[in-house]
Amino acid sequence: MTFDLVVIGGGPAGCAASITAARSGAKVLQLERGRFPRHKVCGEFVSAESLSLLSRLLREGNRELINNALRLPQVRIFIDGTQLEGQVSPHAASITRFDLDSALWQSTIDSGVDVRESCSVRSVDCDGPFRVNTEREAFETKAIVNATGRWSNLTSSGIRACAAGERWIGLKAHFYEQHPHPSVDLYFFDGGYCGVQPVRSASNGHGALVNACAMVRADIASTLAEVFEANSPLEARSRNWTPVMDPVTTSPLVFHEPELVNQGMLQAGDAATFVDPFIGDGISLALRSGALAADYLAPFFKQECSLEHATENYRVMYKRKLGHVFRRSSRLRRMLLSRSFVRKPAVSLLERTPAITSFLIRMTR
Repeated sequence: MTFDLVVIGGGPAGCAASITAARSGAKVLQLERGRFPRHKVCGEFVSAESLSLLSRLLREGNRELINNALRLPQVRIFIDGTQLEGQVSPHAASITRFDLDSALWQSTIDSGVDVRESCSVRSVDCDGPFRVNTEREAFETKAIVNATGRWSNLTSSGIRACAAGERWIGLKAHFYEQHPHPSVDLYFFDGGYCGVQPVRSASNGHGALVNACAMVRADIASTLAEVFEANSPLEARSRNWTPVMDPVTTSPLVFHEPELVNQGMLQAGDAATFVDPFIGDGISLALRSGALAADYLAPFFKQECSLEHATENYRVMYKRKLGHVFRRSSRLRRMLLSRSFVRKPAVSLLERTPAITSFLIRMTR
């Protein structure tokens, strides 16, 4: 069976690519190795810049997901005994990945995409047309969008080599908390950080649902309990939490320059680059890069340009529209996750000038 486009991966980037391409008239197949719905390690922060795109991608019946989402007007940063505050303007939305992935997957189906769950891709033959080999069958396609995330069997050897350094892991769980502050709270410590935000309002007397998502060096902590103990304000706050789910983990977390094309495949979301989680723009980048890949493949499907031309246009426009997020977040990571004696002068400056904190938040959007 031959398709215009095969999208590998069913997360936000993959669904954005599939929906956008299908609505422009392409014959699309989407392959997902897992099943929905499911919990994933994610900050569950959707920046305002991508809410309009998300609304267009979702089918009409699922747009209540955005309308009913909690809004987050503020960021609070707890670091080195100091609390910094900055404004999020326009306000971001807080949506669980469980709900977001389910809604996007359903909208993909409604857009006419041929979707396959529990379908692992074994290999891809790149001598055009592409041949995608799964456990049960093979598919031919004119183009591929790789949206398998930051680590899969399609990850290039160059990116795999980047994993030889420090080992970082991600951990996440939901808890009930009686009166959480309507903000994204970032708790930094030597070797990692934990972000906490409400994702659902209080109901049935249980308190509001909050998401705690951490990125930490493996030699510093391997459980959320160890993460909480690494920051005194977070440890005190977490004593009043009631667990809602078993924690989920992921590794390795590998930082690298964006790799937008690999063996002719356009790469979107974390497959292109893993952006620093604390800036809260991972979901936004996934949605925007997936849609961007489909947009620049559309002329190729209409025989208006070659695949090489479409691929190069995607590479150029990704760097122009989205590349600044990676560059700026990398600089902030190096500052905030450096040794405490190195970052203290910068933290002291931010404490004295709150407007700079808000500016730093805006510049990563």
